[in-house]
Amino acid sequence: MFVVMSRYFSYLNSATEIVKQYTGEEPFATYLKKFFAAHKKYGSNDRKHISNLCYSFFRLGKSAEQLTLQERIVTGLFLCSTQPNPLLQALEPAWNEKASLPVDQKSAMVKLQCENIFPFYDELSSEIDQKAFSLSHLVQPNLFIRLRPGKERMVKEKLTRAGIPFTEESASCLSLPATSKLDDVLVLNHEAVIQDLNSQEVSGFFPAALKTRQPLSVWDCCAASGGKSILVYDHYRSVRLTVSDIRQSIIRNLEKRFEEASIKNYTSFVADISIPGYSFHEKFDLVICDAPCSGSGTWGRTPEQLSFFQKEKIDHYAGLQKKIALNAARSVKEGGYFLYITCSVFEKENESLVHYISENSPLQTVDQGYCKGYTQKADTLFAALFKL
Repeated sequence: MFVVMSRYFSYLNSATEIVKQYTGEEPFATYLKKFFAAHKKYGSNDRKHISNLCYSFFRLGKSAEQLTLQERIVTGLFLCSTQPNPLLQALEPAWNEKASLPVDQKSAMVKLQCENIFPFYDELSSEIDQKAFSLSHLVQPNLFIRLRPGKERMVKEKLTRAGIPFTEESASCLSLPATSKLDDVLVLNHEAVIQDLNSQEVSGFFPAALKTRQPLSVWDCCAASGGKSILVYDHYRSVRLTVSDIRQSIIRNLEKRFEEASIKNYTSFVADISIPGYSFHEKFDLVICDAPCSGSGTWGRTPEQLSFFQKEKIDHYAGLQKKIALNAARSVKEGGYFLYITCSVFEKENESLVHYISENSPLQTVDQGYCKGYTQKADTLFAALFKL
């Protein structure tokens, strides 16, 4: 028993040293992977517990700063635990029996200042429920997959045979535990795409009027890994895709993913659309601008950002978004559409950008709004649809 208890306190000491050393210069997941690669003494169970403690700490954001570092880590573990567990029992037994209480009750118990979890309340959109959004960071988001057309039954059968639990969010969307391993179960991208719930819900902004337009041309101008492009392909089917991004390495990864998804009829190229005066020579029925942003609607997956994100970056991203949006919008056909998307909750990156685009281009706003994930263990996204 003493050996087991000693091991749990060793986990706490290791987690303390790791968060002390981390500077935020790279994603914490990358840093942690490198740390464990350099310290071979940690087995898989050790890594799991230490990682859990570290992430529980980061989920506190800038709250509970009056506590010592180790006290904050244990507080984070309590707030993020959904049921009693041996690690919490060893570190704080009085809290362990209350671990399954709702997170708002637990935060009240420890007198947590919710507004300090997410430290940028003054930048939040008025459409976001501040308390619910802050507390959502104490809950690990689920893993979501989108089932490709015609593959729905097959995917569900494969998951069932593998013993992986899932919840049907819609006919094409499944929610799975965050730790689910799918590589050996599904043919990813061909049968199902790993894609957050609200990244999928963005399809609700796709113009219905384009369903009958033949041929249909779409430019995904900040395509990244291509998730939105695959979504467009599955939604419209007859679409002719053009995809671009700022680096060749991004395009190479996208092309590999398109091959896995059996998408062949597309054009890809590298471009920095933020360059002043940039203009593409072709016009499209739909231009999708999934703009570079703060990612603040996804920090439940990268909670270290709650501590390390710098407020001035909001203005940086807003300036970049203005350049990209106006340049990309020049490629919308007469009667065509422009879809602006971010995974941000900041007003400057969203509602203010919609106003800016409307004031500085011939585009007219058709619809705008948030896909709110903070009550669904999912990301929060913003989308706005314009028409020329």
